Amino acid sequence: MSKPSLFYVYDPMCSWCWGYRRTWQLLQENLAPVLPISTMVGGLAEDSDLPMPAAMQTFLQQTWHKISSELGAKFNFDFWSQCQPKRSTYPSCRAVIFARKYQKEQVMCLAIQEAYYLQAKNPSEISTLTEIAISIGLNADLFAQQINSEELKQQLAEEIIMARQMPIQGFPSLVLAVNGEFFPIPLDYKNWRTSYDVILAKL
Repeated sequence: MSKPSLFYVYDPMCSWCWGYRRTWQLLQENLAPVLPISTMVGGLAEDSDLPMPAAMQTFLQQTWHKISSELGAKFNFDFWSQCQPKRSTYPSCRAVIFARKYQKEQVMCLAIQEAYYLQAKNPSEISTLTEIAISIGLNADLFAQQINSEELKQQLAEEIIMARQMPIQGFPSLVLAVNGEFFPIPLDYKNWRTSYDVILAKL
């Protein structure tokens, strides 16, 4: 029998993941003594240099307002006037996979989220991601060499396939693995105990 484990499936540029951040931190802290936790990026949007369509920009701004009012998460709406939004999150997904090799995945994710949502910077741009990599102590030259490498693209592709085979509805998602079975765990944005209690009941 394999040891139970929890998977957190997310995208660093997913605004609902930003809204869930504090609750997820508390859930992790309380689950740490109970079972191992693995993170997995699901990849919201492929690499693209095309400007984000106006309708998508409007939809995402409405989503930011909704998350802000419901969960209290802060957003800097200057992003929409100061940056050229692109529907492209794969670069930031590769950035967190790169950082994972150095035990800095969560640090990288938070830095991407803060750059995007608080500092009105665009993590779809490699230049922004390189600045972030430097800010968290990663090697800038190595990061620049690898962020668009075939190796990292392949790692992301494999992770996306794994994530899509799990019982998830979107991002963020929690999946509990017990004896080869995968169980979707209900996610409460405001209360970490909701997921915690369900997980304990299945162990």
